[in-house]
Amino acid sequence: MKRLNVLFAGVATCLAFAGCGSSSVGTTGSGGTTGSGGTTGNAGTTGSAGTTGNAGTTGSGGTTGSGGTTGSGGRIGSGGTTGAAGTTGAAGTTGAAGTTGTAGTTGTGGRGTAGTTGTAGRGGAGTTGTAGRGGAGTTGTAGTTGTAGTTGTGGAVAVDCSATLPSGGTVHTGTNINGTADGFNYGIWTNGSGGSITTFSNAAAFSASWNNSQDFLAHLGLDFNTPKVYTAYGTIAAQFVEAKTGTAGGYSSIGMYGWMHSPCVEWYINEDSYNGLAPRGSVTAVIDGATYYLTTSQTTGTGGANACESGHTGGWTNMTSTRASAHQCGNITVSDHFAAWAKQGWSLGSLSSVHINVEVGGGAGSISFPIANVTTTSK
Repeated sequence: MKRLNVLFAGVATCLAFAGCGSSSVGTTGSGGTTGSGGTTGNAGTTGSAGTTGNAGTTGSGGTTGSGGTTGSGGRIGSGGTTGAAGTTGAAGTTGAAGTTGTAGTTGTGGRGTAGTTGTAGRGGAGTTGTAGRGGAGTTGTAGTTGTAGTTGTGGAVAVDCSATLPSGGTVHTGTNINGTADGFNYGIWTNGSGGSITTFSNAAAFSASWNNSQDFLAHLGLDFNTPKVYTAYGTIAAQFVEAKTGTAGGYSSIGMYGWMHSPCVEWYINEDSYNGLAPRGSVTAVIDGATYYLTTSQTTGTGGANACESGHTGGWTNMTSTRASAHQCGNITVSDHFAAWAKQGWSLGSLSSVHINVEVGGGAGSISFPIANVTTTSK
């Protein structure tokens, strides 16, 4: 009976602890030895994206088994609590769009500020919880490229008024000669005893001298083989520096000279003179910052037949701009004079030549042009 009582007491003990023998997850406790711990608590569920969920806690160990032939099983460890899901990482904010670049001489493109990348959230640290991934911030929209600034209009070419004539040079003499030097066309025309012109192979410069009682011209510039309306050449300009000595007879002109075809036009721009400029007429225009008097007239001569188009006979038209005050150095925007004449309703032909020129009506003298340059912006 005493043995039965002991057995019944063991049964009662088993019932009180909701089972006997081995625990549901832990190993069977050795008789009389400390019972094995309860099973590890269930792993926390996988954390949602964001911070890692907290790991579930480990189940508490089973109680020590009572001694006997077969030790009493320890209690089933209570399940660890489920790890809390990590919070979802906050998405990075969208980068502010770059501002449009302000147009400068050349517009600078604005640069968009890249949006910051969102900080990756951490996955829950549950036993099997997968680390959450932070939402990436969206890239900021690039700023639009700044509008390019317009190209500044070129100012007048600086002219060295202290320039001197180059050394060397080639002297040409005769009554009616033409040639080329340093890419320019030169010439002499006279109905007197002649004179000379000196040209240079590596400089836009020339000099001339005369000793006669009639008309003498010496010039250097550009001849156009296929004459076109003057606007087809873009901006036509010249830079000159001159120094003169001696006399020039009854009249003289220093400046620009050339011809046009259909209609035949002989034109002058007078910048200086041996005898002083004699502006006339009431029509004026301001060109290159100076006042010019504009005149036109018809001739009755026949000399223009050689300068105008083939087959031309009879007279031709003269067009002239005369500066109000003489100068010996500077820029001449030739195409602006053509435009001023056209504005008066005067008929301009196709441009065939543009030269820096000296013309005298006799005397004995000389002139040097250390700078005698003619340019166009379009051929």
